[in-house]
Order: sequence, then C-alpha cells, then structure tokens
Amino acid sequence: MLLDKEKGFRWLLTPALKLVAILIGALLFAGSFPNPVITDGIPFFAWLAFIPVFWITRNSSLAGSAFYGIAYAVSAYGLFNYWLSVFHPLAGMIVGGIYAIYFAILFPLLTFSYRLYPDRGYVLQWILWLSYEYLRTLGFLGYPYGISGYTQWRMMQIIQIADITGVWGISALVVFPSAYIAASLQNGYKNIGKFVLKEKIILFAWLIAIACSLVYGLFSPVDYSKSPKKRITLVQHNNDPWQGGINTYRENFYTLRRLSDIALASNNKPDLVVWSETAFIPRIFWHSTYREDPEAYLLVKELLEYLAKQDIPFVIGNDDGRKESTPSGDWERVDYNAALLYIQGQERGLYRKRHLVPFTEHFPYQKQFPAIYSALKAADTHFWKKGTEPTVFRLPEFTFSTPICFEDSFGYISRQFVANGADLLVNLTNDAWAKSLSAQNQHLGMAIFRAVENRRSMVRATASGQTCAIDPNGRIIDLGIPFSETQITVEVPIFNRKRTIYTRFGDYLGGIFLTAAGLAMVSAMRKKIHGKLHQRVRT
Repeated sequence: MLLDKEKGFRWLLTPALKLVAILIGALLFAGSFPNPVITDGIPFFAWLAFIPVFWITRNSSLAGSAFYGIAYAVSAYGLFNYWLSVFHPLAGMIVGGIYAIYFAILFPLLTFSYRLYPDRGYVLQWILWLSYEYLRTLGFLGYPYGISGYTQWRMMQIIQIADITGVWGISALVVFPSAYIAASLQNGYKNIGKFVLKEKIILFAWLIAIACSLVYGLFSPVDYSKSPKKRITLVQHNNDPWQGGINTYRENFYTLRRLSDIALASNNKPDLVVWSETAFIPRIFWHSTYREDPEAYLLVKELLEYLAKQDIPFVIGNDDGRKESTPSGDWERVDYNAALLYIQGQERGLYRKRHLVPFTEHFPYQKQFPAIYSALKAADTHFWKKGTEPTVFRLPEFTFSTPICFEDSFGYISRQFVANGADLLVNLTNDAWAKSLSAQNQHLGMAIFRAVENRRSMVRATASGQTCAIDPNGRIIDLGIPFSETQITVEVPIFNRKRTIYTRFGDYLGGIFLTAAGLAMVSAMRKKIHGKLHQRVRT
C-alpha cells in the first residue's frame, strides 16, 4: 500500500522523493517573489512554500536534514537570486556557499526541535524559521533578500501592520501555515481532523491574528491629504555608470543633464533633483581638489559649472574620495559610496553609505582570510570604506535622508534616519548591472516596507529602474518605465506627524522570536538531561 495508517506518508520519504519535495519548495519560494515568469511574484505561494521544509525536517535524521538543507539552499537561492552571477563573478558562489552553511545548521535544528517537542514541535519550528530570517539580516553578512514577509509587497491591506511589527509580523503570519500543515500531515491525511481538533487553540490564535491584521489594514493608513507636497525630479539615465571609461562617463553626464533640464524647463519646477547611486563617476571632491587626472578634472569642472547655474538643489550619487591618514602616519585615498547635496554648485551636505554589500563592496577580514581577499581583488572588486553618520539633509521646507542601494532593504537604517528627523526617504540605487526586471522588483518590494514602517514618503532614483515614488501607506504613486532614459517629477506628501511603534522600537519582534527560540530549546534540553539523570539515580 502507498499509504500505511501507522506510518502516514512514509512512502514519500525516500531520498529521491525528498529531493523532489525540496525542489517543489524551492520553486514555491522563488515563485512567491518577483521572478522572470511573473514579474510581481505570486504572494499566495509563500503561505505554503515551507511545507516541504518542515515536513522533511520532521522525518529525517540530523545528518540527513543537513544534506537536505544544503540542497534547499542551492535550489531555492539559485532560482531566487539567479541574477547575482551578473553582479560579480564570485557573488553567486559566495551567496550559495553562505546559505548552504546556514541551512546545514538550520535544518538539523528544525529536526531537533521536533524531537524536543514531539507534540508541538511545529510551533518551535515556526519560531526558529523566523529567528533565522532575523539573524541573517545582521552583521557583515546581513542580506535581507528572501525574507518571507516581503513576498506580500503588493498586498496593501496585510502589510500595514509593518508600522507596528516591521516585516517580521508579516513573516510570522506567512510562515505559520506551512509549519501547521506539515505537522497535520505527519500521521496521514485521515488524521488531519484529529490534529486540527487537538491544536485548534493555536490555529484559532493565528486566524485571529490574520483577522486583526486585515482590520488594522483597513483603518491604519494615514491621511496625508492636508500635508504639504514637494516636487521631486528623479532621473534615470538607463546605464550602468561603472561600465566604460572617461568617454562613457561624459556621455552619462550629458544624459543626466539633458533629462534634468527637461524637468527644470517645466512651468512647475521641482524642489529637488535626484541622480542615482554613483551616477556621476569621477570623484568630484578628489579631482576638483588634486587635479591629477586632467580629463576627469575637466568633466568635474563641467558638472560644477552646470550645478552653479541651478537654483534647485541636486542630490548626486558619487564616489567620494578623500585623503585620510593611515596608522603609520602616511596619507592614502579612501573611497566612500556617497550621496552629495549641491546648492548652486556648492557641496552643502554629504552622506556615506554605512551598510556595504559584503564581499563586493566591503571585506574587513583581509588578515583572517587572505586567500578570499586576494580572490576578490583579482576579480576587480571595488572596496569602499563604511560611513558612520545617519545624515539628515535639511532644506528650508523639509528634511530628507538618502539610504544608498540595498540600504533601503534594511529596516533599521531608514528607521534611524526618521528617528533623527528625516521627513522624506530618498533612495539612490544602481541595479542596472542585473539587467533583470525581477531583480529590480525584488528590491522595490523591500523599499515599500520602509515607507509603511515609518509612515514616510519614499522616492527612488535608480540607474535603470524601479524609479518611483511611494506614499506613507506603501502605495506606488508613480513609476518610471524600466530600462529607459527617463525622468519623472513626482509630488510627494511630506508627512511627518506620526511616530510609529516601529520607528520607536525597531526590530524588537525579531529579537523576541530569537529569545523565545533559545529559551524553548534550552528549557527542553534541561528537562531531558534532568530526566535522564533522575532515571539513572533511580536505577
């Protein structure tokens, strides 16, 4: 018989069929995010995507779970982040290797949690998964792509709770059904009813949480109709600015200038013009100060002369090169990925990117891992120095901050900006290298959460897409045509009347999940150890 009443679905648990289940889970995971087939993704997939994961880890040895974890990492992130290999020759290998290690640890922990709590291990499995999602956004290796809550970026009603919980509340709602359904199938489909009856309170609690979230989503969006509006011009020059040499840099500048002039020539001039991340490549401060490269200096001079004629502030992404002293007392050039505010040709503000992309923008472990460092340098990696200040730019009528590139995928960065007084979030991004609409939409999906979490408008100026404006409720107000030379001038509300729970307390919910998982596992292990010791004493 294919189904044994005692063993449930054990016929499905051959290694080959487990690998098939892993692939199905990987497809559901990747399909729930923007992807080449469906550019917005299918958010419903995420609510079921982890059933194979929880099912397999409940029915495997610790060593087997580690193997299936590696298989899941390779397949899920290979499908989801397929565009990484375009970013850097080593990026796909590095990310794949990192997630293979993560899941080689996480999957056995999921197995172990079921053994610690045979009746309700699925609850601990759910909390462990949420803890993993939170942990992998932290530190040098922090990488928020693939957080399950981000799959719901188009579901406006469900994501409104982000102003209380951040993305973690949405992840909690999304992941729970997979853990619950996997547990209900443990003893075969004929026993699902018994399981639901037995675990009805926990199921009811989840249903109440869903209902409360939907009701909150109806009534929580802010009314910004009476807020002042500012006109922001977002310039998209449709080119990877790092490709080519000085002639390409000059052509990019002329494109940026031409697109900006279209907006500046309109009857309703903008209040701010924004160019994308490193849109202008020659180092403005460096070349205007030291003039060691005549061609680069002349291009910088041409830019500054253009800006001097403008009565509108410009924000420009640039490699900010400065001389800084070394521990030995020498001087060397240090580069920062920066956003610079220019008013009539004068630099009036500077923000330096604080969370750099690991391995490809930043690798602080040269002494500990010299072979990796040498391989990265041999692959023409451009390292930056980390900035330290969460700068808030101040104009007469509003303030703003500029998360650069994937900084808008980390909740804590935008939260710090808003807590420091930013009325508006202005993201500068270059995703042109990916040549992928789904990659750009994955990035956009995370940016939307930053607006909802803090109830602030956000605008994004990108090299090739998605250049857009997002209102404080996460709704896209305007979106430029991707992969085109364009500029959009958007009216965005300057809403600063509300300080959200998330802005006040940040990623507290991720910390709660992590603490709860640790306490549950330690408590169960102590009980088991105590029980074994007590049994030995009795015998």
